[in-house]
Amino acid sequence: MVKNISLLGSTGSIGRNVLEVVRQYPDRFRVVGLAAGRNLSLLREQIDEFAPELVSLSDPVLAGELSRSLPPAWRNRVMSGPAGNERVAVIPAAEMVVSAIVGAAGLTPTLAAIRAGKDIGLANKETLVMAGDLVMQEVRRHKVRLLPIDSEHSAINQGLDAGRREDVARLILTASGGPFFATDAKELDKVTPEQALAHPNWDMGDKISIDSATLMNKGLEVIEARYLFDIEVDRIEVLVHPQSIVHSMVEYRDGSFIAHLGIPDMKIPIAYALAFPERLELNLPRLDLAAASLEFHQPDLARFPALGLAYEVCLSGGVAPAVFNAANEVAVAAFLDRRISFTGISKIVAETVSQFNPGQTVDLDTILTADRDARIRAELLVDSVQFNLHN
Repeated sequence: MVKNISLLGSTGSIGRNVLEVVRQYPDRFRVVGLAAGRNLSLLREQIDEFAPELVSLSDPVLAGELSRSLPPAWRNRVMSGPAGNERVAVIPAAEMVVSAIVGAAGLTPTLAAIRAGKDIGLANKETLVMAGDLVMQEVRRHKVRLLPIDSEHSAINQGLDAGRREDVARLILTASGGPFFATDAKELDKVTPEQALAHPNWDMGDKISIDSATLMNKGLEVIEARYLFDIEVDRIEVLVHPQSIVHSMVEYRDGSFIAHLGIPDMKIPIAYALAFPERLELNLPRLDLAAASLEFHQPDLARFPALGLAYEVCLSGGVAPAVFNAANEVAVAAFLDRRISFTGISKIVAETVSQFNPGQTVDLDTILTADRDARIRAELLVDSVQFNLHN
């Protein structure tokens, strides 16, 4: 039986990998919706290959250009902006929506898909970072399945099948450590965007690569895991594992560790989510355990303070995680534009978080307002004499 999929973030790293799996199994999956950022040429190629019912681009001008380049029958099938993402997310034909938009932009279309009764393949961790309680309430209310696509959360999800939830002692997220795991702290101020983008193990988009280099990505994953698996944050730990072979672990109270091992390729957790509970054979090299070495280290929170800050904002709750995420998106963009230093990313995030009262009761409007206000404050910090490299 064919499963109809709507894909948010089709031209990004995860989106392209999703479509690779679909290519391998055209008799199992059909793409009915595609939402992309600004990569018009790649989206046009995807339209020609997968023939979706509806597409969207983030930029209305590019969407207009795309619409004019397609046959007249497409005139009302090209959307744009946040509203376009939501339209693609709720296409009636879709049974599953893969949420792979990077950043806060993924929250509202993912929520719309849940409320429309779609199962979710979640690669957009910001959805749970910003609005974990709200999203999981909606998942339960609408009785949909939310399957994580991040390799770490997919690994934990599988490890939790090995025992009872009440017997879980800890969840252990593994981190590659990024390109600067062994770099002297004094050298981190000199890191260039090119160096930070050169991840040793994974092929990822720019924003996620920078987050991996600062360990911010692991902090976001800690917050995501807290809501996704409904577990106290003090029972979620991070270990640096440079080989990226053990994708994460579940420790049970009897001392057993259930670990998920595999080569570092996102098509594995993607295929698991798309075909759940079936496992698909993929055209990938096999892990050679005889040639593998497994090292684990405690993360250095002094050199990579973003991870420690993530635990703090998770404990604070309210809008603190949304502020944390928004400030990081602004700071990463500023670093990539060479406006701030590498170490300035975490400093700007910490300063922005300190300017907000997290509050307690959180609804979607409150979250989105906090996201907007945090971006404004983070931009002011980027432009300040304290942080801007060009002042």
